[in-house]
Order: sequence, then structure tokens, then C-alpha cells
Amino acid sequence: MAEIGSDLSRFPTEAHLASWAKLSPGNNESAGKRYSGRTGHGNRWLRTSWVQAAHSAIKVKDTYWRSFYPRLAGRRGAKRAIVAVAHRILTAVYYLLLRREPFRELGATYLDERNKVKVVKGATRRLEQLGYRVTLEPVAVAAA
Repeated sequence: MAEIGSDLSRFPTEAHLASWAKLSPGNNESAGKRYSGRTGHGNRWLRTSWVQAAHSAIKVKDTYWRSFYPRLAGRRGAKRAIVAVAHRILTAVYYLLLRREPFRELGATYLDERNKVKVVKGATRRLEQLGYRVTLEPVAVAAA
């Protein structure tokens, strides 16, 4: 709050805040050739604190942040994934401050539940590649 301030009117969107916090990766491409995607100019103190917060957030079990990190780290690398987690946390904080509402934890299964069909197809395809025949039957959910 000390670096951002309580007045968010100077940041029209969360992308402006992320850019100011030095958490927006660049996209430097010319003639099909990709150059550096560094995050560019911004408040380095704010970036450092959000990256530290991201490191802490991925250590907490059964949270959205913990489930998001390995999905991205496997494809992009650990450091880029940490910056992505920090960017997502900063975006969440922006909307929490803007809307003045409490934080809601999405849970570790949020990403899987959102794309359930895609997750099932991927797991089935992977098992078939390993030489197994897969048949799926839905399980009845007990009423709570």
C-alpha cells in the first residue's frame, strides 16, 4: 500500500499497475524473430516485494497459486513462472482494492474444474500413449 497508494485512479487498468510495478513481460518481436521479453521500466522495489510474495504464496498447500505455478513452470521455467504468479497476485490485489471486497481463495482445483473436459481428454490421451485402454465412468457425488 505504501508504494501503490490507496487511490487507484492513476491506474486505469490492472495492466497499467502491472507495468508500473515492473511485472508486465515485454513482447519484442520483429520479422518473426523474437528478442528479449524483459519486463522493462518500473518500480523495482514494488517488483521485488511482489516476487517475494509469490515465492511465499506457492509454498502454501491447497491454494490457487500453488496449483498455478507448476503448470507454468514446466513450460516457461521457474523464474518466469514466479513473475507470472506475482503478476496474478498484483492483479487480484488491484481488483480487491478497486471493488473493496474481501479476498476469496479459489482453491487448488479451480483451474482443473474450469476446463474439466480438457483435463480429462489430456489425462486419457496420456494414459493411452503409455499403452493403457481407458474407459471413464462418472462417479455419483454424495449430497452434503
